[in-house]
Amino acid sequence: MAARPRAIFLDALGTLVALAEPWPALTELLREHHGVDVDEADARLALLAEMRHYRSHCVRAGGRASLAALRLECAQIVIDELGAPAAAIAPPELVPTLLAALRFAAFDDAVPALERWRAQGRLLVVVSNWDISLHDVLRSTGLQGLLDAVLTSAEVGHSKPDPAIFAAALGRVGLGAAEVVHIGDSLEEDVFGARAAGIEGVLLARAGAGLVAPDGVRVIASLGEW
Repeated sequence: MAARPRAIFLDALGTLVALAEPWPALTELLREHHGVDVDEADARLALLAEMRHYRSHCVRAGGRASLAALRLECAQIVIDELGAPAAAIAPPELVPTLLAALRFAAFDDAVPALERWRAQGRLLVVVSNWDISLHDVLRSTGLQGLLDAVLTSAEVGHSKPDPAIFAAALGRVGLGAAEVVHIGDSLEEDVFGARAAGIEGVLLARAGAGLVAPDGVRVIASLGEW
């Protein structure tokens, strides 16, 4: 590990931004916008199925048209999972409701950490498995202006843990792997993916302070620890 890395790469979801559980909001919005009553437990199962599909396919949503197509697919999955109560809702009508149920916020330690690292002269780059809407999320949560670059899997064409996305980030900042660390909350995607690109990966375990670092990996419980 470089004693003072020149750049810090960061995961987005679970590292910089949190997603509030969307099923309570979806249950409420279905009732308000569509006159549909569903159990929150059913909304949860439907959204979990939608999220699995999204994570598997967000890499192909690198443009507005492809993102719109993916969102329609996700809406159809929710409709299918909810069954009869939602059968009359057309996917284009459900997409705005789904988006409204997704409420992101920056973690409390995100802005202070980014500001501190910027004051130290470090380049800050988000490397995330996300579609192009990540730029909008980072802007709305007040993080965009504190970052030097944002690379999404959709724009790069490769998803973590593929080292290609990390190589693309290195190319963006013009640095070598030894000059960078990557911080994220997934051992496989962030730590092992970064390692495959020659970058040290630091595991952010927000609920796991005191964990023994697997395979010598440094584990931190908050961004303030770095």
